[in-house]
Amino acid sequence: MAAFKFILDLEEYLKQQFPGKADAAWHIAPEKCPESMNGELTINAFRFARVFGQAPDKLAALISDYLTNHAEVEKVETVKAFINITIQPAALYRDTVADIDQLLENVKLPENERKKILIEFSAPNTNKPQHLGHVRNNTIGQATASMLSRVGHDVIPINLVNDRGIHICKSMLAYERFGEGVTPESTGIKGDHLVGNFYVKYASALSEQIKELRAARPNLADKNDDELFLETEIGAAAQEMLRKWEANDPAVRALWQKMNSWVLKGFDETYKRLGIEFAHTYLESETYLLGKDLIADGLQRGVFTRREDGAVIADLGKLGKKVVLRSDGTSVYITQDIGTTVKKYNDYTPEEQIWVVGDEQNLHFQMLFAILKLLGFEWSNKLSHLSYGMVNLPSGRMKSREGTVVDADDLCDEMAALAYAACKERDNGTVDDAVLRERAEIIGLGALKFMLLKFNAKTTIMFDPSASIRFEGDTGPYVQYACARIASIGRKAAERGLTLDGKVDWSLLQNSAEKLLALELSFYPAAVQQAAGRCDASGLAEYLLNLAKNFNRFYRECPILAAETPELIQARAKLAEQTRKVLVDGLNTMTIKVPESM
Repeated sequence: MAAFKFILDLEEYLKQQFPGKADAAWHIAPEKCPESMNGELTINAFRFARVFGQAPDKLAALISDYLTNHAEVEKVETVKAFINITIQPAALYRDTVADIDQLLENVKLPENERKKILIEFSAPNTNKPQHLGHVRNNTIGQATASMLSRVGHDVIPINLVNDRGIHICKSMLAYERFGEGVTPESTGIKGDHLVGNFYVKYASALSEQIKELRAARPNLADKNDDELFLETEIGAAAQEMLRKWEANDPAVRALWQKMNSWVLKGFDETYKRLGIEFAHTYLESETYLLGKDLIADGLQRGVFTRREDGAVIADLGKLGKKVVLRSDGTSVYITQDIGTTVKKYNDYTPEEQIWVVGDEQNLHFQMLFAILKLLGFEWSNKLSHLSYGMVNLPSGRMKSREGTVVDADDLCDEMAALAYAACKERDNGTVDDAVLRERAEIIGLGALKFMLLKFNAKTTIMFDPSASIRFEGDTGPYVQYACARIASIGRKAAERGLTLDGKVDWSLLQNSAEKLLALELSFYPAAVQQAAGRCDASGLAEYLLNLAKNFNRFYRECPILAAETPELIQARAKLAEQTRKVLVDGLNTMTIKVPESM
């Protein structure tokens, strides 16, 4: 939070009273005083009584006596081990809004707490466009990378694209049979969408062949569709194409490269629109053979055992046993994950690695981390899985192979269209349509991201596009609108010839709404640091909503441009502008842009 001078003074006082007890990293972290108590900040002596070897209530009494006589404290009230403090207005404004640049700088962690962190997210397949699930993954991943970077960590965002395998061959085979040489250019269809259309065509043809197979052979009734895959002509053909790919067949490889290039170009467009950036993108076609040497070494060292059928097994105790190499010597998925993780470490030597992956993979990552620990990698205890729940729309769940997927690009278009309609309704006809559409893009995508981030990642959520775009309520546009409203104050002041750049007399701000707004600003550094530390943007979203609500209360109760004196206009306008700087910084940290007008 803001570095209040009286808190710094209190820390020094306690260190003098109890020499040698507190280390250099120890600090008092005041909290917002509960509404049921009198005060603005609360110090909880329970949290650090052990540091000084004191009973919490006795330590609270000592702190209370000291602060009662501090010139920058207006009032002190002690309830058991809680010290509730009312701050002198001059001290509050000096240590918050008077030096907003310092407040924003306080977001950064001390140098010795900053790390190099690698975060992997997105991981799409090159057989179809990205969907709503990817949007949540991308949004969580980019916002987490941004928060970690904002507090001072060296962050390396990584993507691992799944560009090989039987699912890729399905799209390729369908294009070979039904494509008639079409391209994104000849059809006007975005490359990833075009390839996705052929994935759906393959699924339709496969379904038809399975239906025919069941009709011709009633004895197959007890087998599911997956078990009949290789019994169909088109299933066997896809498997043969995969075999040719692995054998480096020139024709198959050429088709694979062409279609993958279409998809990757389409992905880049989607990423650019959503503001997603990576330091490096790994391709599974370049990493899928990794890990086998590590398994061989582990087998030789007795880390793994060989089963009777020849498969190599890792015994992970309570997690169970995991096959890490098939009996025919081929890799399983976790084999390449082991190899890729080691490669990423060797490429970047991060102090921590984070994976943003859906919660259906929880056990997979527990096993991956356990295997790396068995292999003896010292850094294996610095690996974490940022797990997230499913996101649904009111229309239901997604099924990509049936062509009913909620496409990422379509969702972005829908959000922009909803925002455009809202902006058009508010516009009085003076704004150029191109400007309105640009504004709508910022508002629409901001609403989408904010709604996905305001819930803890582990929560399965129902995403309602119409509700997320509202300018009132717990939405992104509500926070964006507070920023736009403040920007309009500066424009209106300029139109009236008012200069707001002069010296500010903060002592003029006596209204409780003014003081509460400044107090809320003081918690911004702590809000960002806590969100980054937890890899959870929901806390930052909640903070920004509260700050916007405090600003709107101030705006209602304290006229700015209609204030009684030029000096009061100056002070209130400056308080509003400092608030906007924090709101914009917070939204940007969540990778959300801010329009100048709404």
